[in-house]
Amino acid sequence: MAAGPVASEQAIHEERIGAIGVITLDRPARFNSLDVRTAQDLRRAGLRMARDAAVRAVVLRGRPGVFCSGVDLAYVRDGGDPAELAYLAPDARAGGAGPGAIFKQVLEYVNATIVEIRRAPKPVLAAVDGVAAAGGLGLALCCDLVLASERAAFEWAYGKTALSGAESATFLLPRLIGLRGALDLALLSPRLDAPAALARGLVSQVLAVEGFDAAVLDAARRLAEGPTDAYARMKRLLNRAAGMDGLEAQLSAEVEALVASADSVEFAAGLERFFARKRPTDPGAG
Repeated sequence: MAAGPVASEQAIHEERIGAIGVITLDRPARFNSLDVRTAQDLRRAGLRMARDAAVRAVVLRGRPGVFCSGVDLAYVRDGGDPAELAYLAPDARAGGAGPGAIFKQVLEYVNATIVEIRRAPKPVLAAVDGVAAAGGLGLALCCDLVLASERAAFEWAYGKTALSGAESATFLLPRLIGLRGALDLALLSPRLDAPAALARGLVSQVLAVEGFDAAVLDAARRLAEGPTDAYARMKRLLNRAAGMDGLEAQLSAEVEALVASADSVEFAAGLERFFARKRPTDPGAG
């Protein structure tokens, strides 16, 4: 494992288009996966957009071709960032930290982003143009609307490396598609294309690849021009009806289970297999 901090490029971009806030994940070499810096920057961007009264709708998107593939497994394999690990576990710098601590390091910020999206008093749209896998699936599902291009794909993927699931996926899937459907995705992990995801209730609408960004912005603009205060009340009521008050407790339970999974022999073997068979075009599974 690496002995020093892992360098990370600036991968989260913010843009304002009138009353629309746009957050873009832009880390194509790692399939928009999340190391600790990217997760921190995503949380900061989400917080700013959620609490800025001048922003009346938010779009979360990835660079074309990929939405997000979850936690960066190469970052986990290489030991994470010791300085950040020391913040969570004071003995990590001296004794080294296992994969579970590194996952926790990243999930601290990802989960805070998810909670902020659900609390935001405005609509948040996920624009999925490509693969949303593992944590990327959770990030998409936690948004109020999911607009998918025809080339989008959705996959549980955690089982590829013997992980138990996180980033709100275990909380949201049973509420969106029922327990049986959630078990099907979790245990069998099919990769769903956009029409299949629409049929299962995972996405709100499927749009053509050509003109996708413009169509997303048009949808966001309609929401931004709508009754923002009424939308906030609607969202609060629907969150309550769906039991969203239990989200934070479930996120904590997810982290606990994932840390145990990540520190297991199964994960070590799964990670080795994952990188042994990984092709340049394969997204992660964390």
